[in-house]
Amino acid sequence: MRLKRIVLSTVLVVIAMVAQVSVLARLHLPGAVPDLLLLTVLGLALAYGHVGGCLVGFFAGLLADIAPPADHAVGRYALVLCVIGYLAGLAKPDHGQLRSAAGPMMVVICAAIGTTLLYAGVGGLVGDQAGAHVGLVKLVFTAALYDLLLAPFVVPLVLALARRFDNDPLAEDPAGFGGLGGGMGGLGRGRNRMKTAKSGLAPQRGLFGRAGKMVKFTSPARGARR
Repeated sequence: MRLKRIVLSTVLVVIAMVAQVSVLARLHLPGAVPDLLLLTVLGLALAYGHVGGCLVGFFAGLLADIAPPADHAVGRYALVLCVIGYLAGLAKPDHGQLRSAAGPMMVVICAAIGTTLLYAGVGGLVGDQAGAHVGLVKLVFTAALYDLLLAPFVVPLVLALARRFDNDPLAEDPAGFGGLGGGMGGLGRGRNRMKTAKSGLAPQRGLFGRAGKMVKFTSPARGARR
């Protein structure tokens, strides 16, 4: 991840963690707590892809594991958000453009349900029973409901900030240089076509014939008048 992405991800994750602990956790809503940290990870994963989502999810989960008032084993939420961030990053839209809100909303619902189930499953494997007194069905339903209601205000904002700060033209090209090379090549071809149109010359093998001479363009109508 580039420095801009690291800085932005760190700032957003810390802000989300502070807001969740100091505000959302004090609302005492029935069932689960609205997971602002999860929504931030989802927004960054949709912007940066599966690798960035995996890394952001791991460090965000690790911060949640050690931040008070954490009452579960360290590394439990880091593993969960690492997996969820990776899977959400696979749904990154082509060229970073969202065609509709249906896709991200489905990602939020699946992530909320998957996070709750995976968190409970990991807790059962390591013998950590924190939060086991609340029914699993109630937790899944309330988590999906709260996150879905909060998502329209968080995910688009995170995506917009990520695109604003991530202005590297190589970001959308899988090979690293194809997007920039294609853009420069297209610009060069456009300039050549403009020069050719002004001079009245038709390009043949790069504006030159076999003998390396310029070939003059003659339209059929002009040849008929002569």
